Amino acid sequence: MKVFIGSLLALCIATCSCMYAGTDVVELTPSNFNKLVLNGDELWVVEFYAPWCGHCQQLAPEWKKAATALKGVVKVGAVNADEHQSLGGQYGIQGFPTIKVFGLDKSKPTDYQGQRQASGIVDAALNAATSMARQKLSGKKGSGGSGGSGGGSRQADPDAVIELTDSNFQEKVINSDDIWLVEFFAPWCGHCKNLAPQWAQAATELKGKVKLGALDATVHTVMASRYGVRGYPTIKYFPGGKKDGEAQEYDGGRTASDIVSWASSKVAENVPPPDVYQVVDQSVLSDNCDDRQLCIVSILPHILDCQSKCRNAYIKTLKSVGEHFKAKQWGWVWAEAGAQMKLEESLGIGGFGYPAMAAINSRKMKYALLRGPFEVNGIKEFLRDLSYGRGSTAPVAGDKLPKIEEQEPWDGKDGEQIVEEDIDLSDVELDDLKDEL
Repeated sequence: MKVFIGSLLALCIATCSCMYAGTDVVELTPSNFNKLVLNGDELWVVEFYAPWCGHCQQLAPEWKKAATALKGVVKVGAVNADEHQSLGGQYGIQGFPTIKVFGLDKSKPTDYQGQRQASGIVDAALNAATSMARQKLSGKKGSGGSGGSGGGSRQADPDAVIELTDSNFQEKVINSDDIWLVEFFAPWCGHCKNLAPQWAQAATELKGKVKLGALDATVHTVMASRYGVRGYPTIKYFPGGKKDGEAQEYDGGRTASDIVSWASSKVAENVPPPDVYQVVDQSVLSDNCDDRQLCIVSILPHILDCQSKCRNAYIKTLKSVGEHFKAKQWGWVWAEAGAQMKLEESLGIGGFGYPAMAAINSRKMKYALLRGPFEVNGIKEFLRDLSYGRGSTAPVAGDKLPKIEEQEPWDGKDGEQIVEEDIDLSDVELDDLKDEL
């Protein structure tokens, strides 16, 4: 029975994470998107979805039917944008499902706003294919997406690529805490020449996040030999902080958007999980909430209502969710119920019980309250909706974060009820008291 339940659970998880496996819908990822969609000649209709999204689950059978009907005529794909957030971010995906049509100009996809039934999707795809054919007939040429990252890329800056040599490699790359991608090239190599503008574009896009360098391996042979370079171009990834010079192979695509997507995923992997700080003075709130996309404020029960084991369990929940969203670099803070009443009042926390949570956008001075359960999946769903622009918000009272009352941080111990000392009246004569009155 346990084996059956385990198998069923595994099947359930696989189905949830890959909605279109074994169908005519092409599963698209950062590793194949450019090659198939942007650099292909076919018209593509692409759904950006999340496995947990109810509307996506309702659309799935219709999307499969449309893909089967359009097979050999129009390409139908799907991106799990919850898993591949960098790809969804390239196209400004803020809600699910979002459907985009990649026609002749692949750098400027159009939004599909039609019916969510297979017949409507098929009709719209055929109309788009007809329009694309007429554009070609009139002499228009396609515009691929190989030089940018979704149409909004910055002008490439050749100086963004750092020139590396045998003499400066140790100092700039190996001793650095920065993340590096290094191209080992040969001046006569045709593939290296083709890569050069893409490398410059990627370096421009990644400026401030990942450093991109280039080393002429035919001149600076010491480093080329150290990293076993035998073909050109060879790209190596240096995670940063590895003083032994440890490097990994780059296994992504060769377009700017491929490089940006691959490097961005590595940045996300290397971001340390956020800590969860107790709000004991103004600096804690300012450091974690000012200039952050979101600041997650939790109000935990009073220590007498929820002792150390209980409180630590809540903090562990917050750290687990923080780990999941660590690439967002949000701020995470908590306060004890009743300790920071001005903060609670400014966020409308009250009447719902504790623990409670509010997510603040301190730039817009708006907040949203967690209405669901204070547990990992409930908080994840709440924050996921907010990150895609969904969920109701309200203005922070006073249009600014309140003044914080300074207090001692929690010592990690259980709370102790203050016991009032009993007064012994056994030796007091009531008649004496009566006379005094």
